[in-house]
Amino acid sequence: MATLDRSQIDFFNEHGYLVVENAVDAETLKALTSDFAGWVDESRQHTEAYGEAFDGRPRFDVESGHSKDNPALRRVNAPVEISDAYYDAMTKSHMADCVADLIGPNIKFHHSKINSKLPGAKTEVKWHQDFPFTPHSNDDLITALLMVDEVTDQNGPLEVVPGSHKGDIHSLWHDGVFTGAIAEDAAAGCRAQAVTCKGTAGSVCLMHTRLLHGSAPNLSDKPRTLFIAVYSAEDAVPQSPNPMPNKHEGMLVRGEKTNRVRSVPYDIELPQIPKGASFFVQQAEG
Repeated sequence: MATLDRSQIDFFNEHGYLVVENAVDAETLKALTSDFAGWVDESRQHTEAYGEAFDGRPRFDVESGHSKDNPALRRVNAPVEISDAYYDAMTKSHMADCVADLIGPNIKFHHSKINSKLPGAKTEVKWHQDFPFTPHSNDDLITALLMVDEVTDQNGPLEVVPGSHKGDIHSLWHDGVFTGAIAEDAAAGCRAQAVTCKGTAGSVCLMHTRLLHGSAPNLSDKPRTLFIAVYSAEDAVPQSPNPMPNKHEGMLVRGEKTNRVRSVPYDIELPQIPKGASFFVQQAEG
C-alpha cells in the first residue's frame, strides 16, 4: 500500500528531494535520541576516533576540540549494526516505505551512518553528489536523512539544488586530486540556487543520489543530528566498494528478490579512496 500521494511522488521526481514528516513513530524517535545521547556520553572517555566498524575503521569519530567536558561526537558509522532502534528505523519505519514508493517496490539497503553537528561544530559538507561515491548500474538510489533533532536554518541544515538530479554528474577530481567536492565555480552556482531542507525531529529528507547538495556549520546552540540510510532499487548493482562496509549491505528491506540487473551507462570518475583513509569520504551526504 502506498504511503506517499501522487503530488509527493511528482515533487520528488521533479525536484530530486522530498521532506516527509513523522517518518518514524514517537517511541522509535525517543530510542534513537537515547542511543545517540549514550554514545555522546561514552565519547567523553576518548580523545580521538575509537571503536571498530565492520572493515576495521573506527566506529566513532570526534570533532577537533572534543574533550570530556565538551564532547563533540560527529559521526557513528553503521549504527544499524549496534542499535536495535537504528536498525528498526532503517528496516521497519515509514521512511523505508516512502523509499519503496519512490524507487520500488523492491528495495535494498546499502549503508548507514549518523552525522551530527553539535552546537558550534565547525563541520561543513562541501557541495557534491552522492552517486560518484556509490556508483551503481543505474541511479535508482535514495539517501534518506532522518532528522533525529529538529533541523532549522541556523543549525547546519542540508542545502540542495532542486532539479539538479536531472543534470550532469560532476567530477570530484581536480588537478589530479580527489577532493570529494565539485569545482568551486560550480559550487558558487549551487549556493545561489540552494534551498534548505528543514523539519521537526522525526522528519526525513529523501534525496536522489544525483542531487547536488551540501551543508554549512552549525552556528546555533541546538544540535543537528541526522541518521543517514542509503537504499537502492533491487536491480541496481554496486560498481565500486561500499564507502561504509557493513554486514547488512544488500539486505532486501521491501519487496522481493528478482536477481535482475538494470544497467545504464555513466561516465564518471570513481573516488578510489584507499582502505584506512581518513573519514573524508564519509562526510558526504549531509
